[in-house]
Amino acid sequence: MNVSTRHLRTPRLDLVPATAAHLRAELVSREALAQELSVDVPPTWPPELYDEDAIRYSLAWVLAHPDQAAWWGFHYIVRRPVTLEPPLLIGTGGFKGAPDEHGSIELGYGILPEHQGRGYATEAVQGWVAFAFASPAVRTVVAQTLPHLTPSIRVLEKAGFTFVGEGHDRHAPAGERVIRYQRRRDEESNV
Repeated sequence: MNVSTRHLRTPRLDLVPATAAHLRAELVSREALAQELSVDVPPTWPPELYDEDAIRYSLAWVLAHPDQAAWWGFHYIVRRPVTLEPPLLIGTGGFKGAPDEHGSIELGYGILPEHQGRGYATEAVQGWVAFAFASPAVRTVVAQTLPHLTPSIRVLEKAGFTFVGEGHDRHAPAGERVIRYQRRRDEESNV
């Protein structure tokens, strides 16, 4: 993983930190977001569970935490071109804030259905985990998902996370059970 002043780079992806300008453009239209990010945005945008409430939440967080937003916030997952095509927005994700006082940080992600099953989510999650563990403030990376989202569970398992039990996410759909996974720095030699 390579960290530039603008974004995190994995072998195939750019994990671009969301700015207030990006998120405001997204509230306007897909076209406005495409122009602001300088990428193609597919007509199938956005990924599942990423809606206007999530955009507004992310915008409020970026505005409230401008010093943390570049790394500990929301990111756009952009597939870099392999030929002459432009960069393509394929998903969202990132951290849900800076590490807490116990050294724990939570991440989440979503990939458009037509780009699932190609390892993009796993690659993005591994990039964020590597970035998080490069900070001495982070001891545990947590991720929560819904039990019926088996592709999400597979991503977490491939990225070295272990199931730790019931979770809690106030942003989960009403009535949905949440499960929790984690990856600990002190277990890194086992991954």
